[in-house]
Amino acid sequence: MSEPHVLVDTRGAVRIVTLNRPASLNSFTAAMHAELLGALDAAAADDPVRAVVVTGAGRGFCAGQDLNDAAMGASAAGAPDVGAVIERYYRPLALRVQAMPVPVIAAVNGVAAGAGASFALGCDIVLAARSAVFVQAFSKIGLVPDCGGTWLLPRLVGRARALALAMTGDKLPADEAERIGLIWRAVDDAALIDEAIALAGRLAAMPVRALAETRRAIDATSTLSLADALDMEARVQRELGRANDFAEGVAAFFARRAPRFGDR
Repeated sequence: MSEPHVLVDTRGAVRIVTLNRPASLNSFTAAMHAELLGALDAAAADDPVRAVVVTGAGRGFCAGQDLNDAAMGASAAGAPDVGAVIERYYRPLALRVQAMPVPVIAAVNGVAAGAGASFALGCDIVLAARSAVFVQAFSKIGLVPDCGGTWLLPRLVGRARALALAMTGDKLPADEAERIGLIWRAVDDAALIDEAIALAGRLAAMPVRALAETRRAIDATSTLSLADALDMEARVQRELGRANDFAEGVAAFFARRAPRFGDR
């Protein structure tokens, strides 16, 4: 049997999903997309899982689309239908990550290029090894950022930096990515996976339903007025205020004990 393209491991309440095509820097193929989406769907449906870490096997996180994959085959007009690839594979992947019911951490080891960079940046929190680099490689082959890249980049670093990164396709080292706010933190290479799992464990012990709602609320406010954002906050708080985690958090606060959150 061939080696799986995605490895799955569980440590307590943390699900670790590892892209596993190291010889190709974990570049995306149709087969890997299917396994990755299946792994994320399974984590979303598994109640004991309260946080997810995504990383890459070998010396890279993900080099983007494998241009040799059959998914990039020619259309009837003789040229690949790249739009069809986006619609079939990358749109479901980006929306799956954004809709996860638990926090998702990207642990970026080595290169994250093209759609691999967009996939990482679409996660809730990005940790990167200091040796890692982020590359908006699309301009090198006559394309625009995809897998949500056009939506993510200006929200993370502003229009000026987003345009410069996307147009030049220059390599951005992890330390610089942290400095400009593209990622949460750069860490020593040897500490990357341990720090990612420790952070995931910390989030898993928190009220993960509220964390997922925090993601949804922050994403939604990018298109809302202040008044509409306040209305949205009231709706979400009303719902969360009726949930078990709020009652548990308040009870633990007054009892001066550690809370035991369970909502998802």
